[in-house]
Amino acid sequence: MRPTARSLSLVLLLAAFLIVFPAFASESDHKYQPDDPVTLWVNKVGPYNNPQETYNYYSLPFCHASGSTHKWGGLGEVLGGNELIDSQIDIKFQKNVDKGGICELELDETKVKLFKDAIENNYWFEFFIDDLPLWGFVGELHTDRNSDNKHVLYTHKNINIKYNKDQIIHVNLSQESPKPLEAGRTLDMTYSVKWEPTNISFARRFDVYLDYPFFEHQIHWFSIFNSFMMVIFLTGLVSMILMRTLRNDYAKYAREDDDLETLERDVSEESGWKLVHGDVFRPPCCLALISALVGTGAQLALLVLLVILLAIVGTLYVGRGAIVTTFIVCYALTSFISGYVSGAMYSRNGGKSWIKSMILTASLFPFLCFGIGFVLNTIAIFYGSLAAIPFGTMVVVFVIWAFISFPLALLGTVFGRNWSGAPNNPCRVKTIPRPIPEKKWYLTPSVVSLMGGLLPFGSIFIEMYFVFTSFWNYKVYYVYGFMLLVFLILIIVTICVTIVGTYFLLNAENYHWQWTSFFSAASTAVYVYLYSVYYYYVKTKMSGFFQTSFYFGYTLMFCLGLGILCGAVGFLGSNLFVRRIYRNIKCD
Repeated sequence: MRPTARSLSLVLLLAAFLIVFPAFASESDHKYQPDDPVTLWVNKVGPYNNPQETYNYYSLPFCHASGSTHKWGGLGEVLGGNELIDSQIDIKFQKNVDKGGICELELDETKVKLFKDAIENNYWFEFFIDDLPLWGFVGELHTDRNSDNKHVLYTHKNINIKYNKDQIIHVNLSQESPKPLEAGRTLDMTYSVKWEPTNISFARRFDVYLDYPFFEHQIHWFSIFNSFMMVIFLTGLVSMILMRTLRNDYAKYAREDDDLETLERDVSEESGWKLVHGDVFRPPCCLALISALVGTGAQLALLVLLVILLAIVGTLYVGRGAIVTTFIVCYALTSFISGYVSGAMYSRNGGKSWIKSMILTASLFPFLCFGIGFVLNTIAIFYGSLAAIPFGTMVVVFVIWAFISFPLALLGTVFGRNWSGAPNNPCRVKTIPRPIPEKKWYLTPSVVSLMGGLLPFGSIFIEMYFVFTSFWNYKVYYVYGFMLLVFLILIIVTICVTIVGTYFLLNAENYHWQWTSFFSAASTAVYVYLYSVYYYYVKTKMSGFFQTSFYFGYTLMFCLGLGILCGAVGFLGSNLFVRRIYRNIKCD
């Protein structure tokens, strides 16, 4: 027991370090002395309208100095499709350069064709200086010129750097000297550097990249207020209707002083949720699967809450890939929760295939993501994109899952089975299942499940626009306080709506509420995915097989996680509700 505890402590310490490290490692508090070298890192290039279709900067025939070093910034940075290479452009702290030479670029037919294709597809590039990004376009297309000389390549880069004492605060890039692309011509690629002092502090240097008018627009505040009012109305409505109905049902069902004739009349007229008390706690079909889904959803709910709080406290949006790294490490750490919830649920319902339950819980969501990621990675490799995940990074992710996530999930299952796995149903389950009567179409599980996601989707609809715009349209999402409020609203609305759906289903004498409650809440993800289709065609200018595959692949991965999360929240809320209402009736 002691070695196990020591090993667990080491794992927790390592994981805590990995959480903190990506949050602050990219905010390198670099201090320079006059004439100290400042590195200009080139990163990636790609079509502006396709954010995920990025390639190595030197996939275009720019000047490439021999012996350039690479900078590895962390797991999240690699997964985000970044590859920083030293440009070897001579920049020194506080030393202006009026005009310096980069190289002489000799154009041939192949190079001209590559540059022309890039310009026609509106290619942009990304540089970094002291972890601050610079962006620019490869060239320009002059439609008013003749067909031979309408493509021009920018040959001079103006780099403006602001500093406060010994720290770099702001960087900016502008380009000049557009030259026509002609085979056989030699272009002088040049640069200039201008240093300017500023009073802006190092802590505020990233503010220039935040779009305050966009994210803090009145519509954002109004959507939060509107969702909050919907929560108040919905919870009040649910409480009023259900408590009033249940109170009347309790009073009618629990009477003990009725004479035999009255009792027989009441029993003959009896209908609704009370009649299925002998079947409502019957174990659902595919018990191991629903237990794994509920456990994984509980883990994802805690994970999202934890990452949002870390983002609020640690400004994770500053670092390249910090959010991704934090998400992966926190997922591994919270795997104990999925095992615990799944194991407890599986045990309470009399499950026997424990090995199957453990492996399914630990592997279900990671392998779903792996399947989608494998397809996308194959596409990225075929295109030669930076979005392709290197083999070494795959090994790192697998090691985190195999040696942290998987064991914690197994450990959680054991704890859940032994500590919370005793059956405690308020009513005994009858031997013979009760036949389910036919009801109107709108009381069928499929309709209840499909309608259950509408209100939860409505509560996050506006926030989805901001999240999608951040991910697909080059915005930096930083309003995690808004996200926290929306997430809590989503949880409350999901629970309320699922409870209402479960009550109507039980009133229709259908006791198969477990899967219905899960799918009712999980259907929120269906509406989010449908919205993503609308967003793709109306709000973006994406094109091509590569970007379309990544857009819908990433969105599918996101919606799978959202659906499992909401489904678990809905199920757990309905489970508490069902146990509460059957606790006070006579089940004998």
